[in-house]
Amino acid sequence: MKIEVRPLRDTDIEELSRIEAASFSMPWSAEDFRGLLLRDYCLYVVAETDGHIAGCAGLTDSFHEGNIDNVVTAPEYRNLGVGSKMLEELLRLGAERGITAYTLEVRVSNAPAIRLYEKFGFVSEGIRPGFYEKPTEDAMIMWRR
Repeated sequence: MKIEVRPLRDTDIEELSRIEAASFSMPWSAEDFRGLLLRDYCLYVVAETDGHIAGCAGLTDSFHEGNIDNVVTAPEYRNLGVGSKMLEELLRLGAERGITAYTLEVRVSNAPAIRLYEKFGFVSEGIRPGFYEKPTEDAMIMWRR
């Protein structure tokens, strides 16, 4: 399976919105994603395979710190390296922009995501109690510096 990672385009948004809805209890809307395309401080990539969007990853650049806002992989493409490819490209593009540190929150129960982030050098630096809703759950704060 060939995975191409490229910048998010407006034409990706409807399919991406369906992936969000299948993946999260509080998914981002198509309008949320369209808004990102208008912000030069946001950097979003998608993974495309088999002519379909397999996932998306993105960050907000805030004074050379990247807050990874969203990483999502379509259920049928999980555990196939899609998340790794997207994160690798996102970090590469972030470095080109001068980003020197990255942070994110992840549900404490999301072991596959935590392993992925650890693979890329992220470490846990704390917990945000009750950060997530539907269901309520703590978030692990992870940093890569």
